[in-house]
Amino acid sequence: MTPWHLGTLHPVEQVLTIVLAFGPFLLLGAVIVVQRRRDAREDAEQSRELDS
Repeated sequence: MTPWHLGTLHPVEQVLTIVLAFGPFLLLGAVIVVQRRRDAREDAEQSRELDS
């Protein structure tokens, strides 16, 4: 059985493929950055409370 080639993807399909391929990793990276900033802010507040 010979696989059929359906031709090039439509530009919308190309964008959708890229979003589905890389989107979860970008979202995970954003969540990690936001959580680290939140944790750093909480640590700074705790250290200020202990110093005073």
